[in-house]
Amino acid sequence: IILYMFLAVSIVCDDYFLPSLEIISECLGLSQDVAGATFMAAGSSAPELVTAFLGAFVTKGDIGVSTILGSAIYNLLGISAACGLFSSVVSRLSCWPLFRDCLAYTISAAAVLAMISDNRIYWYESASLLLIYGCYVLVLCFDIKINQYLMKKFSPCCTCFTKAVEENAEQQPLVGWREESGPLIRQQSRTDSGIFQDELDYSQLSTSLHGLDEISEDHPNVFTMPEADMKRILWVLSLPIITLLYLTIPDCRRQFWRNWFMVTFLISAAWISAITYVLVWMVTIAGETLGIPESVMGLTLLAAGTSVPDTVASVLVARKGNGDMAMSNIVGSNVFDMLCLGIPWFIKSAFINTSGPIEVNSNGLTYTAISLICSVVFIFLAVHLNGWKIDKRLGTICLVLYLVFTVLSILYELGIIGNNPTRVCGN
Repeated sequence: IILYMFLAVSIVCDDYFLPSLEIISECLGLSQDVAGATFMAAGSSAPELVTAFLGAFVTKGDIGVSTILGSAIYNLLGISAACGLFSSVVSRLSCWPLFRDCLAYTISAAAVLAMISDNRIYWYESASLLLIYGCYVLVLCFDIKINQYLMKKFSPCCTCFTKAVEENAEQQPLVGWREESGPLIRQQSRTDSGIFQDELDYSQLSTSLHGLDEISEDHPNVFTMPEADMKRILWVLSLPIITLLYLTIPDCRRQFWRNWFMVTFLISAAWISAITYVLVWMVTIAGETLGIPESVMGLTLLAAGTSVPDTVASVLVARKGNGDMAMSNIVGSNVFDMLCLGIPWFIKSAFINTSGPIEVNSNGLTYTAISLICSVVFIFLAVHLNGWKIDKRLGTICLVLYLVFTVLSILYELGIIGNNPTRVCGN
C-alpha cells in the first residue's frame, strides 16, 4: 500500500497539480521561483496543514509541532539530495530566490522556537506568525523590483549577482523579439516563461506567450497506453488511480477544462492530502509492527512520508531543468509549514480557548533549533560553493549530511546522547 500511495502521489502531481500550477503562473505572471514558494508550496504542504489542525483540535497534542519541526531537516536536505541524484539535468540556480527563502525560513523558524520555549502559545504570538508570512508574501509581490535593485547594488562585489546580470543581458534580445511577435502575458513577468518546458527555444516561447488556447493539438488522453514495456506495466497497475482521478479532477491540460485550473489545483491538493494520510497511516502501522520507537519514526519514515508531495513535485520540476522552482518549493514549503502552525493556534487561542494560552510540549527544543539553523546555513553555502547548480555532487553531499543529522537525532531521541525517555509506536 505504501508503494502504491507513492505511485498515486506522483500521478496526481505530474498529471494535475503541476499543470494547474503552470497555468496559474502564466495568468498571474509569476516567475518559477515565486510560483514554487507560494502555490506549489501551499499545495504540496496541504498534508502538514491538515496535520496541524488535527493536532490542535482533534488529538489536542503536539502532533503538529513534532511533525512539522521534525520533517524540516528532511525537507531541506533530503529533498535537495533527491533533486540532485534523481535528475539527469543540471539545473542552474539564481542567488536571490534562495537567499530570500532561506532568510524567511530562518526568521519564521526562530519565531516558532521562541514561542514554544515556555510551553505556552498566546494569541498574539500565533498572530505574529501570520504577520511574518504576510510580509513574506508582500516581498514576493515586489520580487522582481527587489531582485533588480539587489543585482545592481551588489553585482560589483558578488560574483553570483554578476552572473545573473550577464544572463539577463544575454536574454534582452529575446525580450525584444517577444514584444514584437506578440503581447506579453504580464509586463512584469520574467523571461523564464513556460516554466515546464524542456527547452526554451523560439517555438516553445511563442507557444507559452500566446497561451494554451491557441495550441492546435489537444493534450493526449490519460488512458493512452505508453510505448515502453516498463511504463506499460506501471500504467496497468495504476489504472484504478488514473480512472479515479480522471472522474474527480478536471484535466486543465485539455482545452475544454483549461479555465478550470483553480478547481484542478484545489482538488488535486485535496487528493494529495488524502493519499498522504493513508501513506502516513501505513508507515505508522509498519513502525508499530517492527517495534520502532515513536521518536525515531517521526524523524525518519513519518518525516519522509508527510513530505512525499514536496519530494515528488520538486524532483519532477528539477528533472525539467527548473532548479529555482524546485529549491523555492523546498524552502518555501517549510515557510508555509510555519504558517500551518500559526493558523490553528490563532483560531484556537483567539476564538475558542480564550481563557488562557495553549499548552505545548517543547522537549528537545535546543537540539531542534540548532539542527534547523545549521541545515539552512549549510544548504545555502553548499549551493554557493557548488557553483549555483543542482547536480549529483550536491545531491550526494546533501544525502550524507542528512544521514548524519538523522543518526545524531536518533541517538538523541533514544537517550544515547542526552537523557530522553523512549516510547514505542502504539504505547
